[in-house]
This record gives sequence, structure tokens and C-alpha cells, in this order.
Amino acid sequence: MLSIPEAARRVHALRRSTLATRPTETVPLAECGGRTLATDVVADADQPPHSHATMDGFAFDATEEYPLRLRDSAVFPEDEPSDIGEREAVRIATGAPLPAGANAVLKREEATVTEEGGEEYLDGPTLSPWTYVYRRGSNVSAGETLFTAGERLSAKDTILLRDLGHESVEVHECLSVALLATGTEIHEGRHTDLDSPMLAALVRAWGHEATYEGSVPDDYETVRDRVSELADGYDVVVTTGGTSVGKKDYAIRALAELGDVLFHRVRIRPGKPIAVADLGDAVAFAIPGKPVGAHAVTTLVARPFFVGETRRPTVTATLSRGFDIGVEGFDYVVPVTLSGDDEALPLGHVDSPLTVYDETFDPSVLSSSTRATRADGFVVTDSGIEAGTSVEVVPYDVVER
Repeated sequence: MLSIPEAARRVHALRRSTLATRPTETVPLAECGGRTLATDVVADADQPPHSHATMDGFAFDATEEYPLRLRDSAVFPEDEPSDIGEREAVRIATGAPLPAGANAVLKREEATVTEEGGEEYLDGPTLSPWTYVYRRGSNVSAGETLFTAGERLSAKDTILLRDLGHESVEVHECLSVALLATGTEIHEGRHTDLDSPMLAALVRAWGHEATYEGSVPDDYETVRDRVSELADGYDVVVTTGGTSVGKKDYAIRALAELGDVLFHRVRIRPGKPIAVADLGDAVAFAIPGKPVGAHAVTTLVARPFFVGETRRPTVTATLSRGFDIGVEGFDYVVPVTLSGDDEALPLGHVDSPLTVYDETFDPSVLSSSTRATRADGFVVTDSGIEAGTSVEVVPYDVVER
């Protein structure tokens, strides 16, 4: 069995090899959020192209001493100002280019202007050079690589891309993903398929196209042939159920016949029996069927393939109820709710709204409990944790985007 980090690393490597042959398209900046960049973005000029004021006030050379003669003019953002002379200052508006010879801006409210002999003079506090100045090239230098191929773009990235002069970007085409539920009980309608809608929502939140392709019964040839058909028409096939070692668990055997199983089983509870396979023209993820476990292992192991990121930003909280673990050698994904006083309560503990366990965390039962999805996030741990311990909580909205 692999650790979570090693499994995520292998999935991320599979993403890189997939992108190497993936078609691309050009999209406007307004549509690039969540898309994967196909080429590096290199700055072709300094940004900003000139130094400009970040406050309304007076531009001058901060190495000179007051008083400074104030020119009878002003500089605005649309202007191309002339140079200022020795011991001169000029009124300037926020966003206006700094005149040559000036290196600082004195805020209007900190300035003192006096008149003498028909001339105006500026006085004020001593400033360091470049005070209230957005300096040329301080944001971006010409030739600097700002974005690299394979990055997943966000809405905030459009700000810098637009500032670099881009109206559109080249991105990889979205992945087409087929979702297939396995299990006679689901196929015959005796059990509700709880996994497929959740997985479809995740795939779409990660910026790709998900299509539910129904279910198949627990029959080996039927499972194998249906996966083969879907692999011919989609970039990714995601199956649910049939990943363990039961008599009717056929998903792994089918993937092994159709391609190369890169790994099967990760040291994670719940969600251990995940498998990833390279089917040639498609990639397959075989996800275990218990819904909470399916969500946990998909977001922690499969997500890097879709978004190109393995980081899991956390928030710090204090665990309000302690718990033990049953079997060592696994990372346990423990759902928690967060309160306004930065406390994390394990959802499933007897003192929580969902009563599953008392002293020992029970991933098997919790993996099937749909109420556990009301947690705010989860803690990943390989050992028991005492109440009052500071823990790092991964919010669910971190891994669902």
C-alpha cells in the first residue's frame, strides 16, 4: 500500500504525462478560471512601464531639502510630464506618471504650501526615496516567467494576465469523465447510488466535464466490457464499488486486463481500496463504494490529477473531544465540525450530533454515514489525539475546488 503523499505524487505524474499530448484551445480571460495553462507566460516588458504615484500629493526628489519651489502645474494619469528641476516639486494625482527627477510623493494632507514673492513653496516631513511610488519594473521584469504550463488558473490570475497585455490564454481542453457505478444492488435499484452525483459535482468543480453512464451488475465480463467501451469515448473513467477483495469485486481485475494498474490500495481510512490505471487512451480511477470514504480518497488521492495540486491548506483549531485509532499504519481522515471559538468537534463522536464511536474512531461505519458529510472539514492523523490538542483542519471547500 502507498502512503497518501506517494499516491498523490504518482497521480500528479500521471497528469503531467496526460497533459503532454492533450489538445489545447484559446479562451478569453473571463473564461480561464479553473482551466489548465498550456504554455508559459513570459513578461515582454517591465511592469509598471513607468513609476507612478500611489497617493494624491506632490512629486519631488526626496534627497533634496525643503522648502521646494512648487511648479504652477499638475500631473494626471493621462499626462506625459516634463522633467522637474533641482529643488522643484509638482502636484500629482494618484496613478499619474512620476516626472523624471522625482523619486517620492508627499501626501497632500502632510504637506505645507506657502507663498512668497508670487511663488509657492512646499514643506513637509522628511521622506525616503520611493515613498508612495509604484516603481517601474517593481511588479514584473521583462523576461520574467510569471506562469508555467500546467498551472491551474484562478479568477485572480486574470488581473496579472491582463496587466501583461493578454486578452486570452492557451489552455488544455477539459477532460471528459465517464462515471460508472458497479453493483447488482445499485443496478437493480435496490440501493441508491450515492457516489456518482457527488463525484460528478467534484469533477465539475475541478473544471472538467462529467457524464453519468449508468450502472452495471456484479458480472466480470459486463464490468470489463463497459469500462472498455467508456475508455474508447472518454479521457477518464471513474468507477465506484467493486474495489475490495470480495467475491464479486471485479473492478480491479477488469482494469488489470484492460491496461496497467499503477497502484491499488492506499494507507488511508476510510477509502483504502482505491486503484488507478492507465488504459492507454484513457485513465481510470476505481473508487470504493462507501460514500464518505469515496469522497475522502477521491479528494486526497485523485484530485491532483484533475487540478494539478497536492497542497491542502489548513486552519488551526483545538480538538474538543479526543479519540483513539484502531489499527496503526494508516492515515485516518476524521471529519470535524468547527465552532466560532476555534474548536473542532469530531463528527461521529458520541458527544456530537452523530453518534458512531466513543473512544476509538470507527472509519468503517463513518464511511457509510451520510450525516458525516455535514462536517466542515477533516483532520488527517496516524495516531489518536487527546482533547485540547491543537490540530490542523482541512476545510472541505479547500479540496472541493
